[in-house]
Amino acid sequence: MPGFSVFRFAVRTLVALAVVAGVAAAIGWWWLGRPLALPSTPYALEVRPGATLASVARRLASDGVIAHPAMLTLLARAKGVDRTIKAGQYEFEPPLELVALLARLTQGDVTQTSITFVEGTTAAELLRRGAAEPTLASTLAGRPGDELRAALAIDAPSLEGQFFPDTYFYAAGSGDRALLARAHRQLAGRLDAAWARRAPGLPLASPYEALILASIVEKETGRPADRPLIASVFVNRLKRGMRLQTDPTVIYGMGERFDGNLRKRDLETDTPYNTYTRAGLPPTPIALDRRGRRPAGLAVPLLRRARRRSERILGEPRGSQPRGGKIPAWRALSAVESARP
Repeated sequence: MPGFSVFRFAVRTLVALAVVAGVAAAIGWWWLGRPLALPSTPYALEVRPGATLASVARRLASDGVIAHPAMLTLLARAKGVDRTIKAGQYEFEPPLELVALLARLTQGDVTQTSITFVEGTTAAELLRRGAAEPTLASTLAGRPGDELRAALAIDAPSLEGQFFPDTYFYAAGSGDRALLARAHRQLAGRLDAAWARRAPGLPLASPYEALILASIVEKETGRPADRPLIASVFVNRLKRGMRLQTDPTVIYGMGERFDGNLRKRDLETDTPYNTYTRAGLPPTPIALDRRGRRPAGLAVPLLRRARRRSERILGEPRGSQPRGGKIPAWRALSAVESARP
């Protein structure tokens, strides 16, 4: 009968589909449960803050741990955990299955944790950040500056600017002294290397003065493209004996008195950091310089056209003496923009 034939065909089709689904499920279960090929024992994997699961999957595929990045990303999406990856330093031992690998990445089962020192922050902010980290043993909190410099072997008149901004991994329970000493050594090494490659003819007497200038440039602008021209402005002012006239140094010198508004009386109140009332560089840096960047002040003088642009920003003909009017930092930045072709 035609109806019976259709029914029998439908039954056979359903049975075939069930068999195919069962085979696929068995293959998938085997695929998920088979041990991954680790390139080393233990296999170390660093997940940087802000890293995506896709980038980690590409790293794992590049190292030969998984055959294709989609193996991990599809499994994570199926489980709904593709956006919950945790940063840290991981170590994996065999046997390791894909499901277990994903579980550790999303649960934050790390051998080390991390802390990030952000560029543009002050030493006081950095110390507070470290003291507030529950996995970091605080041994330096509350100690005066001279004791801190001695404990960290910092040969400088201030802690300001003496730590390289970066993400640092450490074992939970480690002391803050070892971590800060590592950040200082990294800063010192990079600064010495940059000083050795500095441009000739700079009005800077030491690497420390270069660090001071770099910190001012860091606080002046968040745009990398503007930093060389801003640094050129300051270098030209130093060469001419002009005051730097930059707001960030005034704000730093005000300390806790700064309420978010910089007034005329603040610019006229003399402090060691007021570059409107005093010529030359302030006595110390005013912040951490940006990571991975050669200090801006060491890359100038610039080409002639860049120098002409900086002279327009200064508003002074070459070789002239400073005028009485102040040139706020925001106006210098606007001039940089308008001077571009």
